[in-house]
Amino acid sequence: MKRWTDKTIMVTGGSGFLGSHVVERLRAAGCGRIIVPRSRDYDLRKQQTAMSLIEQTKPDLVIHLAASVGGIEANRKNPGAFFYDNLSMGIHLMEAARLGGVEKFVACGTICSYPKHAAVPFREEALWDGYPEETNAPYGLAKKMLLVQSQAYRQQYGFNSIFLLPVNLYGPRDNFDLETSHVIPALIRKCVEAKERNDDHIVVWGTGQVTREFLYVEDAAEAIVLAAEHYDGDQPVNIGTGEEISIKDLADLIARETGFTGEIRWDSGKPDGQPRRCLDVRKAREYFGFEARVSLQEGLRRTIAWYAAQRAERV
Repeated sequence: MKRWTDKTIMVTGGSGFLGSHVVERLRAAGCGRIIVPRSRDYDLRKQQTAMSLIEQTKPDLVIHLAASVGGIEANRKNPGAFFYDNLSMGIHLMEAARLGGVEKFVACGTICSYPKHAAVPFREEALWDGYPEETNAPYGLAKKMLLVQSQAYRQQYGFNSIFLLPVNLYGPRDNFDLETSHVIPALIRKCVEAKERNDDHIVVWGTGQVTREFLYVEDAAEAIVLAAEHYDGDQPVNIGTGEEISIKDLADLIARETGFTGEIRWDSGKPDGQPRRCLDVRKAREYFGFEARVSLQEGLRRTIAWYAAQRAERV
């Protein structure tokens, strides 16, 4: 990170799941002046708050990771909040950064922005080929507007804003709340707790037939830092592994890794979400040299070990 070592870097969401790993990666690269605004102090949904934050801290680089997120059920219950929160935070912060003379803005979107039936693997050029999967469309569309804003600001103002599309993330410090978590932490928790109670089964939403791609959070942090250092283009870039797995195979793998030997029952009355998710990741390799390092099995082992250690501390 030679380009940014002696400059001020702001990481919104820097105390969260992905953000905390990005901050660690920046510090390891020698970046000393890192600002992590907390939501309790700065409500970025408010324009004046975003303006004040930029005016007070004067960052050279902004990495915008703050977001309202959740799994399928959370998206179904809160579509309006997910749309408003994510759209307003992005719009206000990028405008404040432009007016404040920020050198570069890194915006992170979501794979939920892709059309429901996009051809697999998802190529960046397919982002506008259809409507996103309905259960998370408000969230996906709100985040995709950051791409529109980035490109419009580059065209009119010469503002250097890039847009990254990380695939589904997992790893240490993830959210393991069954009401709001994504599929990997939910499955890990269900299997661990079922094993402790000697339950003979767990229940998982959907049919298990849909596929997903998963990226270990430390790899995602590495990708974001590489892009901040080396990529200044106007096109969106996928961040992932390029490998997909069915939810059924994922559940079986997590059961084995946690030692749960009971039955996995599928509640097909609950939604599956998007039919398939798998990214074309060639541009990340070409533009800033990113390739995922941690395999799914190894990443799951690390995540399960972290979760077990956290639970042991609470006992």
